[in-house]
Amino acid sequence: MSILIKNGRVLNPASNTDEILDVIITEHKITAMEKEIPPSDYPHHQLIDAMDCFVTPGLIDMHVHLRDPGLTYKEDMETGTRAAAKGGFTTIVAMANTNPVIDDSNKLKAVHALAKEKSPIQVLQVASITKDMAGRELAPIDELKQAGVIALSEDGKTVMDSRLFRQGLELAKEHGLVVLSHCEDDNLKGDGVYNQGETSKSLKVSGITNAVEDVMVARDIIIADEVGAKLHICHCSTRGSVELVRIAKEKGIPVTAEVCPHHFILTDKDIKKDDSNYKMAPPLRTEADKLALIKGLQEGIIDVIASDHAPHSEEEKGADPVKAAFGIVGIETMVPLTYTALVRANLLSPIELVAKMSHNPAKILGLDKGDLQVGKDADITIIDPTKENLIDKQAFVSKGRNTPFHGFKVWGEVKATIVGGSIVYKK
Repeated sequence: MSILIKNGRVLNPASNTDEILDVIITEHKITAMEKEIPPSDYPHHQLIDAMDCFVTPGLIDMHVHLRDPGLTYKEDMETGTRAAAKGGFTTIVAMANTNPVIDDSNKLKAVHALAKEKSPIQVLQVASITKDMAGRELAPIDELKQAGVIALSEDGKTVMDSRLFRQGLELAKEHGLVVLSHCEDDNLKGDGVYNQGETSKSLKVSGITNAVEDVMVARDIIIADEVGAKLHICHCSTRGSVELVRIAKEKGIPVTAEVCPHHFILTDKDIKKDDSNYKMAPPLRTEADKLALIKGLQEGIIDVIASDHAPHSEEEKGADPVKAAFGIVGIETMVPLTYTALVRANLLSPIELVAKMSHNPAKILGLDKGDLQVGKDADITIIDPTKENLIDKQAFVSKGRNTPFHGFKVWGEVKATIVGGSIVYKK
């Protein structure tokens, strides 16, 4: 499909571009970016009027749980990737905690084959660090690299055996892979439900201290420094983790980090009794933690905004927070939530937001993506920042409805998602 995008505000962090330009897409590539391209010059191109809209490189979500294979009652390849397209994402990184766990080349290839058949967007399946995510024996990392894996992650769990984790990092470095690390000390966490504080006390549930996260962030950074491996800290939630990443970067350690919208928008004071949609791992923290995360984004300590999209069935979430599963959905709400909380609030500029959601993830993963320039693949997201909505979980494409943001007033709506020159979503 050939497309002419007119009158959009092009935001491209890779070239520091922020100006009104027209964009031409021909045969899957961006072939022109100029001011005032007359539609009559391209009569056979489909016209998209992007007046008052942002035109950005395709968004990349580094942290998604697709649940396929084996847990498709929560989500499947088709629903998850269609939800991603609606959310403005052209590429997503799928976590390995499926059933079976993605821990060998055959399983990796099977997911990529399924994505080729069912997905309108690009799916990059990561593999687990250990076999069956059991934390006892390394997965065949050499074999996985040969099969095309780009990253390793035990997300949903932590590799508690430090020696084994170090061995995994050594092999990751050898093969040029980044390790996406879920940092929670299982022993410290115990049967914790919410952040340890007044809310957990009033609800009479076990608390999760900041040390549960901070101890593992420190461990992983120290080992990554010794090994020289690329480490990415998933879903930071504490002021301590921000400070640890700051120190690591000042020392030149190859560490990057991400934060999720729920952690820079909500705190444990927002938790409603008998509503387990506020239960996630790591948990909602304090106002001080939230402000530290925002400051980390502003200062470039935190590189990425990711969803940690984690769909569950209604039965799994339930009303009892002690028994409920950890996790919320987020891939369809991330654009309006981040735009509303950060850009409308003058905490980040529009181009800084795009860097966190496209350019930086591409750099970390080593992808030739996240760059809106002539000659690049035509992966493009068009966002209308003026559009006001209420988040409605019943309108989600995802099978998951587990969100604490139902009914939130937000601004910013994805108008179109274009992957390889094809429109895969249009409002």
